[in-house]
Amino acid sequence: MRLAFKLAYKNLIGAGLRTWLNMIVLSISFIVIIWHKGLIDGWDNQARHDMIGWETGGGQYWQQNYDPYDPFTLADSHAAIPAALQVQIDSGNLVPILITQGTLYPSGRMQTVLIRGIDPGQHILKLPAHLLTSDSAQITALVGRKMAADNRIKTGDVITLRWRDVHGTFDAVDIKIAGIFDTNVPTVDMGQVWISLPLLQHMMMMPGEATLMVKKNDASGSVMVHGWKFKDKEVLLKTITEVIRMKSTGGFMIYGILMLLAMLAIFDTQVLSIFRRQKEIGTFVALGMTRGQVIGLFTLEGTMMSILAAILSAVYGIPLLALQAVKGLSIPGSSTDYGLAMADKIFPVYSAGLVAGTVAFILVTTTIVSYLPSRKIAKMKPTEALRGKLQ
Repeated sequence: MRLAFKLAYKNLIGAGLRTWLNMIVLSISFIVIIWHKGLIDGWDNQARHDMIGWETGGGQYWQQNYDPYDPFTLADSHAAIPAALQVQIDSGNLVPILITQGTLYPSGRMQTVLIRGIDPGQHILKLPAHLLTSDSAQITALVGRKMAADNRIKTGDVITLRWRDVHGTFDAVDIKIAGIFDTNVPTVDMGQVWISLPLLQHMMMMPGEATLMVKKNDASGSVMVHGWKFKDKEVLLKTITEVIRMKSTGGFMIYGILMLLAMLAIFDTQVLSIFRRQKEIGTFVALGMTRGQVIGLFTLEGTMMSILAAILSAVYGIPLLALQAVKGLSIPGSSTDYGLAMADKIFPVYSAGLVAGTVAFILVTTTIVSYLPSRKIAKMKPTEALRGKLQ
């Protein structure tokens, strides 16, 4: 075995430029696969973290008529908070939210919005709800960065807000923008106006009612309550999970092209090597090496090439990947334009499993590709090989 390693290493070094070219192509495959998968994992982690912190929490209770994708259900998507859930609210494990449609009039323009009422004292979501507490008679509100930018809204602006109460009566009031928050979750920002829950309940004539309730992330268990449906985190994060899965599947096309190029280069190299080294192969067999040992030698050469490529990729890849993991990858345009939770910068995540899995995959693939042309050796006769003729 030691002799096989020495011979394989000597043959690789002796091949010179051909070996280096194969190693470079393989190392690029290593780096691109790890980088792309790390980028997708980083986006997944960031999106989940932001959505849990800003919107989904540890799960949500929905009023049975509520459908976030159907605005026509909002008129009937409210009910009194059940006593079983009120206990959880009082203990700080739930925060109720009331949602209704409204119209905002910034600078004389008309903007359809969703008015969301939330408890100013809540600490479950990252929303700066404490800014909704006001000693004056002026109703205060919060809007997101993107919402403010699109409508040219600034902190301190007084804007007219119109809504329709539970009896179908239209009413309007001037609200003061108490703060503009920055979030990567568009469903919390775009077209949303946040005000105090007791105020919205009073405005809508819905005392003690809510549309949904957000569970604290680390709170355990859930209860079955008539008229309310519990949605756990996996259900609420299903959209981002499916997008990440789709992006990962698309990445396999990139991996496939890179691997095809690298494996084709190795396959051609092995075929050429067998053709040029016929006399050497015949000599090995004449000296007592079995055909299996000779095949193993050529297969080992391909395997060693992938190992050397992994070492080469580590030399220049680790600094590059580590730098991007710290600096992040800037996303052009506003993150909310994509309709998904996406930060202005995505920080790739390179796990030990990702690196080890990539190395193992390429190592196994290279070994198989190196073995395939080596099978030709089994059909060679030593006498013909010594004369430089393949059968």
